[in-house]
Amino acid sequence: MNAIALIAIVVYAILVAVGGAIGFLKSNSKISLISGLGSAAVLIVARIVASNSPSAGLGIALACAIVLAIVFAVRLRKTKKLMPAGVMIVASAIAAVLFAVALV
Repeated sequence: MNAIALIAIVVYAILVAVGGAIGFLKSNSKISLISGLGSAAVLIVARIVASNSPSAGLGIALACAIVLAIVFAVRLRKTKKLMPAGVMIVASAIAAVLFAVALV
């Protein structure tokens, strides 16, 4: 399970980075780009940390996924738009569950 979770960190980081870039390209939203790339950077750091300490890296990735799920839940509540908030809530929740299961 750890191997799958470690791969999932990278996949989730790519999804978050691409989402931020799309937000910037579609809406010229610099905050989307900054937050997407920043979150992806945190996830890449989590993956690097996980190379030496899987529980620490997975803990960082789990915390990031939970924070992103909350941020997008707030955004969905404000905007009532399913894209991208709804999709990112689902992706973040799946990632959080995967990372939490791998920690146990």
